[in-house]
This record gives sequence, structure tokens and C-alpha cells, in this order.
Amino acid sequence: MVSADCLDHPIMPAHRYEQLVQSVVDYAIYMVDPSGHVVSWNAGAQRIKGYRADEVIGQHFSLFFTPQDCDEGRPERLLRQALEQGVAQDEGWRVRKDGTQFWALAALDVIRDDQGQVVGLAKVTRDITDRRESALQLDAVRAQLFQAQKLEALGQLTGGLAHDFNNMLTIIMSSARLALSTQDPERAKRMLQHILDAGQRGTELTQQLLSFARHRKLDVACVAPANLVAATRGLLEHALPDSIELKVLLQPDLPLIEVDAGQLQMVLLNLLFNARDAITGHGRIGLTVDVVELTGKFEGLHGGFVRFEVEDSGEGIAPAVLPRIFEPFFTTKPFGKGTGLGLSQVYGFARQSGGAICVDSEPDRGTCMQLYLPIYQGQTDSQLHR
Repeated sequence: MVSADCLDHPIMPAHRYEQLVQSVVDYAIYMVDPSGHVVSWNAGAQRIKGYRADEVIGQHFSLFFTPQDCDEGRPERLLRQALEQGVAQDEGWRVRKDGTQFWALAALDVIRDDQGQVVGLAKVTRDITDRRESALQLDAVRAQLFQAQKLEALGQLTGGLAHDFNNMLTIIMSSARLALSTQDPERAKRMLQHILDAGQRGTELTQQLLSFARHRKLDVACVAPANLVAATRGLLEHALPDSIELKVLLQPDLPLIEVDAGQLQMVLLNLLFNARDAITGHGRIGLTVDVVELTGKFEGLHGGFVRFEVEDSGEGIAPAVLPRIFEPFFTTKPFGKGTGLGLSQVYGFARQSGGAICVDSEPDRGTCMQLYLPIYQGQTDSQLHR
């Protein structure tokens, strides 16, 4: 059974409370009257601010503020806020007796008597200069890290652009060599057309970069998927090593799609070049184009879509990396082997065209990219884009 003595909670005597306040040296604790004049002073206040009690008692607490704060009426504003709301908090520079400044975290609380009348205000101030400097240093380090990340992204972009343009130059140079060595005028004409097409793709790549930060308006036209794939295949064959087999399967009588033909060809080349780069040694790339009916599984899309599926036998994508592959500037390729913009542009093109891009990949089992573009509804033979 609990004794009655254990239930007693005697109020701390005033002198004991005063001893407690005076023993605190990490905080400046003092009282001011309702007009803001100091009426008490503890050891922590002397240590932090440098004044003895006999030097400050009777002085207005604005003595501890900077001249600029005093000119702006900051002490009076804090005092008025505390009297009106019961409490006021502040953070800013304060001045010691020797003129040096420190960064203070301060609170001003109203004290009332038993009748509820304001008898003064308790002022508690803490010197947090070290904490503030640490925070500023952390911000500076973060700013440096952010700058380093920007430079890294710029370097990745620059190196990747060289890689992407090298793909185009490979097509141009290979086609030019074949055109020079052939005696067949028709074949030479085809090679020259490949050179022109690759040059056009390079021009479109620069346009993509110039408009990367903007929502570019697409040059939409009715496109026959089979014709576009044939042109893309002609460009790609000169950029694939002999160790990689390309297999193209087209569903017969593919319907028209209404897209930007140049952008779509760039997207397909991007996906195919990614597939090529994922393969070490011998491998295969499959490009399949067919028609599917979507029921909301991908990006909530419904209706008839032409699906461009690019599948490779490469190394696949790690599960931790997979969610990030459409982020701008993100790439797992070595420096100079990719901009980190390719798949983000593929995603943007798909969404802007009313479609979707999906990926299925596992490490050591290859990757399958599926681009869905809506079927054009007003189909006529005269609308084929050649």
C-alpha cells in the first residue's frame, strides 16, 4: 500500500529555484519587466553575453541586439508579440559586451501572477553559432555536390553525344565505302539514300537536344509501319557487327499510325542501338511489329495499337536499375557510350504520341522493349506516308 507521504509533491522553494536557474551555464536565462528592462540575470547569461548582473539589470534588453535590428524595431516587435500572444521566438544575431556577435536562438515567455496579471517575461537565449556554421558548411558541401553532379551529367551528355553521332557516322561511312566500291548504279543509289537518311537523323538529334527542355511539337503524319521499318532496317544493318543477327517480323497488312515519322525512326534506332550495346560477342536482336488490343494494362490505354517490340539476347537490366531507365541523364553505359537521354526521349515521344513504352528484363536473360502507338482511325490508301 502506498503511503500518504509518497503522494506529497512539495513546491520547490523560491531560493532552490533561483539556485537551479543560476546553475545553468549553457543558456542565458533572465527576466525582463513588461517594458523590456532586465530584472534578473543568471550565470549562463553572463557567460554567453559577457555582462555581469550589475551591468545589465535595469537596462533595456535591446542592448543585446545589433544596431540594425534596433533601427528596425525588432526588440519592441518581439516584446509586443510576447505580450499579445504569450510567447515569442526569434533567431538571429546578438551582440556580446565585447562587441562580438553570436547566432542566438531565443524565446520570450510571459509570466503571470496568481490573478493572471503580467508581472514580467522570461527570456531564454542559447548560442547556436556552431550549429549554424555546421549547417552552412553542410549547405556548401551540398551545393558543391550538386555542382559536381551537374558537371558529371554534362560530361556524360557530351560523351554520349559523341557516341550517338558516331553511330550515324558509321552508317554514313559504311554506306559511302559500299557506294564507292559497287558497280551497280541501283545499289550505289541506295547507299547514297542511306547516307542522306543518316544525315537527317543527325539533324533531328541536334533538334532533340535544342528542344530537350521544351515540349516539342511533333510533325505528325500518317505513317505505314512497314515502310518505316524497312528504312530503319537499311540504316541499322550497316551499324551492326557480323556477330549480331537481326531478325525482323512484320504482321501482314499493318494499319496506319499517325506520328512524327522522323521521331519514330530515331526512337526505333535508339532502341535497336541499345539492344546492340547490351550484347557482348554473338547475339541476336528481334524487331517484331504487330497489332494488339489494350485494355488499360499499360498507362491506362484502351483500343487498337501497333506494337513495336525490340528484343535482345544481351545481359539484361538489374532489378534495382530497371525503375530508373527512363530518367533523364541516367545511364549504366560507360562514359562516352550514352547520353542518358535516349530512353527518356523514347518515353516522352510515346506519351506525346498517345502511346506507351514498356520494358521487361532480367539479368542474363535479355531485354524486351515494347512501344505502343495508337492506330490511325481514318484509314485510306492515299494516306500512306512514303
